[in-house]
Amino acid sequence: MEATVAERGQITLPKAARDALGLTKGTLLKVELDGSRIVLRKSVDDAISKARGRFALDGFDSPEAAVRAAREPAKR
Repeated sequence: MEATVAERGQITLPKAARDALGLTKGTLLKVELDGSRIVLRKSVDDAISKARGRFALDGFDSPEAAVRAAREPAKR
C-alpha cells in the first residue's frame, strides 16, 4: 500500500488499512520514527486496551496467535 504526502504534510491512509485497524474520523495515532521509517500506532486509551496483557493466553504461543484464532470464522 502507498500514500502520498500532500502540500501541507497530510496523507490519506488506504481504506484497506483504515478498515483493518478500525480507524475512523478522530482516531488518535501515535507517530514514531524508527531510523528512516515512520511508524503510526493507534492510540489505545480505552478500558479494553488498558487491560491488555493482564489475562492468560491459555493454549496460545503469543498474543498474535490468540488474535488470529479469535478472528477466524467459526468452524462448523
